[in-house]
Amino acid sequence: MASHSRRRPLRERRTALVFAVALAAVGVLLSLVMALRPDGEPNAVRAAAEPAADSRSSAPATAPEQKAKPSPKPKPKPKPKPSKASPTPTATTPSARRSSPTSAPRSSPRPASGTAPLAGRIQPQVTYKGVATHYDAADGDGACLYGPSPDLMVAAMNHTDYETSKACGAHILVRAANGASVTVRITNECPLPCAPGQLDLSKEAFAKLAGLSAGRIPITWSLLSPSTSDTVSIRYKTGSSRHWCGIQALGHRNPLARLEVRTGSGWSRLTRTEYNYFLSPDGTGCGGPLRLTDIYGEQLTVDGIAVRPDAVQATRVQFARH
Repeated sequence: MASHSRRRPLRERRTALVFAVALAAVGVLLSLVMALRPDGEPNAVRAAAEPAADSRSSAPATAPEQKAKPSPKPKPKPKPKPSKASPTPTATTPSARRSSPTSAPRSSPRPASGTAPLAGRIQPQVTYKGVATHYDAADGDGACLYGPSPDLMVAAMNHTDYETSKACGAHILVRAANGASVTVRITNECPLPCAPGQLDLSKEAFAKLAGLSAGRIPITWSLLSPSTSDTVSIRYKTGSSRHWCGIQALGHRNPLARLEVRTGSGWSRLTRTEYNYFLSPDGTGCGGPLRLTDIYGEQLTVDGIAVRPDAVQATRVQFARH
């Protein structure tokens, strides 16, 4: 009986050992099966490489109808407003299409090369857009200091395009949207806040385009080189002498670009003022030969003009028509 009780534990131990070996073999076999799966990745690796199903489901979902809607087209950007540095040209001429980007404000239109090499902001063969207002021009005199005008078809140019009196004497054709037009001469300046392109017309000139009650109307305008039988005149400013003088040209067909006096070494260009006189602060050239140049580059030489303050002295010359 005692020997029988000792053999039973040995059989149990063998059975347990066989069972453990079998389990170990099954474990090894399962490991080999997992390693040899077709995708070649263990589950642990896949879980690290892909977002968890829970994290995807927690992200905010877009409604199906929103996905189906096409995304709205971007609205076109508004066109830049005219730069205060220059009037706005229409697209009727090549020069207007080549207007500068900043603008400039910049942005000044330029005509074909050589057309008016000395022109400033107001170029020939360019149509500008703006507005017209009106003022009481009285006798037609203004910042250009021409004195009373023979008629009241005059206008004040906005401060920017007045360009330190460079616009003085320019003949401008003004057109309204209703087709009416009028030709005016620039004799005055319209100070800020008059905008680039704006013309402040005499009441008499404005009435050719619209009723005065309109007050402010859209216009287009362009520079003219009119026919005329008049010649250029010269005037010395009050207080002028051989030691200091201010010189003004009147009645020129085209805008004046330069006024020069003769010196011992040649021609000397005088500085232009906002009140439309060219100054010789040390008296150089006062009473001597003068040379006038228009925006097209044409030059006229005038001699024999004495220093006679406030006297309008006629010449025999005039700029060509363009």
